[in-house]
Amino acid sequence: MSTTRAVWIFIVALTAIRWSMLPTTDLEFDEAHYWMWSERLAPAYFSKGPAIAFAIRASTALFGANEFGVRFFSPLLAAGTSLLLFYFARRLFNGTAGLWAVIALNVTPIFNIGAFLMTIDALSVFFWLAAMFTFWLAVEKSPRFSWYWPVTGLLTGLGFLSKYTNALALISIVLVLCLAPRLRQEFARPGVYSLLGVFALCMVPPIVWNQQHAWITLAHLRSRGSLEHGFGFHPAEVLSFLGEHFLAYSPFLFLALAWGVIASWRRVNQQFKVLFLMWFGLPVFLFYLLLSLNKAAAPNWDGLAFLGFGLLAVHFWWEKLEASVILRLGALVAILLSLTMSVIGLDTDLLRVTGHRFERTDPSDRMRGWKSATNALEKMRSDLEAKLDEKLFLIADARDRASEISFYLRDKQVEGPGHPPAYIPESQDMVNQFSFWPRYDEFVELKPGTPRPEGETYTEENGINRFVGRNALFIRSGEKEHVPHNIGAAFQSTEPVGTIEVWRYGKRLRVWQVFLCRNYRTLPL
Repeated sequence: MSTTRAVWIFIVALTAIRWSMLPTTDLEFDEAHYWMWSERLAPAYFSKGPAIAFAIRASTALFGANEFGVRFFSPLLAAGTSLLLFYFARRLFNGTAGLWAVIALNVTPIFNIGAFLMTIDALSVFFWLAAMFTFWLAVEKSPRFSWYWPVTGLLTGLGFLSKYTNALALISIVLVLCLAPRLRQEFARPGVYSLLGVFALCMVPPIVWNQQHAWITLAHLRSRGSLEHGFGFHPAEVLSFLGEHFLAYSPFLFLALAWGVIASWRRVNQQFKVLFLMWFGLPVFLFYLLLSLNKAAAPNWDGLAFLGFGLLAVHFWWEKLEASVILRLGALVAILLSLTMSVIGLDTDLLRVTGHRFERTDPSDRMRGWKSATNALEKMRSDLEAKLDEKLFLIADARDRASEISFYLRDKQVEGPGHPPAYIPESQDMVNQFSFWPRYDEFVELKPGTPRPEGETYTEENGINRFVGRNALFIRSGEKEHVPHNIGAAFQSTEPVGTIEVWRYGKRLRVWQVFLCRNYRTLPL
């Protein structure tokens, strides 16, 4: 069997397995929030570009608003990334190197999680690797112009619309062209400018949206990098940043990758392939390493760097593996350990002994208990509505709970076009995407000729708030006896009406305190 056929069979089988697993857990809260985006398509959003929303909108249109529908593209994008990696490695080196690269990628824990959850990383990684591949094809044909130049710009732009970090590919492209003497003449040719022009077109939607929304994404990214209070030097944060990579990429694979990249540096000016791959990894990695001097970045933030680094490591190790039985045994151990970590990461129940209570936090709990908790909340609301003979609107204490509740409510009872099924507490701060959707604290203008309802509150601009005087349910995490100030001040009275608990294997996953909030009145500015 040829290497190419073996890779295709492996990837097709793995994709089928991943698809079969998609409905086995609840949505993680980022997935639920991105689903809300997909229901309200826009040129951009509070923290990201629009690609994730359009992808989920397409998959849920085909398969429905369920776990499989939301996640459908994640295994497919993982398959596409794997195939791109194989063909790129085969072009750079040979089919054996491509096979090793695909195996290493698909046993890595962080990639397997990304091949299950539908987040921006699945799109970002796919478009980054695709752009890197087409850029290689473009420089292969230098000095002749090829359509790979604008295609690279498009793929980089689509990556940017998925995750703004993908724009760092432009730095990698410029560095490769500058550092490879034979490619410096490209700056006098149209190829690189067609690339930049197409990329610039992809920047238009987020720029237009941010121009209309006070450039909120820039403020968010500054906060995301923990720069709002200045920049400091904290060595422990750097150690934390590097240490988390050992878990995310598995210890032996990450050690082998780091060794391969460091050892390849001495050849960076001797072999163009090494230079190319090195500079498609270093800008991203160094950017987040620098941020980690202040506050440790999450291990997925610099994941784009490890595509180039991974190919460098494969190039460094594969000939040595073929020549040494001991190294092949070591590679097998590294792959098996990584595969074991991936399987456990996707199903931590494999570690669970029946009747044993886990005291430590289980990361997979982020994907459990949301549906059952929301079902209990919906029954509580239905009973109270029957008792009070009125409809209650829902307010959750944070974006995560509001998003999960919005997804899992069977009767969403939206209050109007664009309204979320569950709100977050009113605030003058722009805290997340909920701040830009219709809110229960906003005033809307009455259309000319519309009669004014009795008892409603008006502004000088003839605006009206249709929630004034209504009752709501407020849901907050944990066992707390009181509501926060902005809820207590906005309602005439609040009282606890129930506690929702979700238990699993003797461990409490979710605790929600539910309050009945009576007679809403808008807070003063």
